[in-house]
Amino acid sequence: MSQLDVSKAEFKAAYGTSAQLPKAERPEIVFSGRSNVGKSSLINALCGRKKLARTSATPGKTATINFYEAGGVYLVDLPGYGYAKTSKGERRRWDELINGYFSGQRQLYLLVQLLDCRHEPSKDDRGMLDYLSYYKIPFIAALTKADKIKPSQHERILEDFSLILKPYHCREILLTSAEKKLGIETLKNHMETVCLQTGAE
Repeated sequence: MSQLDVSKAEFKAAYGTSAQLPKAERPEIVFSGRSNVGKSSLINALCGRKKLARTSATPGKTATINFYEAGGVYLVDLPGYGYAKTSKGERRRWDELINGYFSGQRQLYLLVQLLDCRHEPSKDDRGMLDYLSYYKIPFIAALTKADKIKPSQHERILEDFSLILKPYHCREILLTSAEKKLGIETLKNHMETVCLQTGAE
């Protein structure tokens, strides 16, 4: 059984084309979201590290699939989508890379779909949610940047997103803030539980 240990997370490799992707050799937990939604910050908060995943103020900066070794599990950071200034060529490469990843024989235990809690899912977000639902990819939603809203709004936002995400078969919705560490332990515990349960099946 493969154990998840985020405290031991280390960068393994970055891949820019699907042909470069390694064969699946261990379970994988994937992080997906639009550009600048806070994926790198969330991964750093989960792993208790400041610079494990590189953060950037420039949207669309991450153009590769980045693998991090976390005990016996890989954390997989997909490139952000939906950046308006991305060229058509880059978008085609993104599509090829993402489709190549998901069409491979991965040991995909869970996908964490990041959504900005301050806004309804964008057209690109809904496109990704449609993709996850259609291919029956198990996922939970991490609503990011909860430090930007009032605590009194938390319950209503969770209710709103629960209605929005219900048609997509989302397994769980968590409010998170990498800045304030809100929801980080809950997300970590959920990931560990999925690894234990799925590995025991």
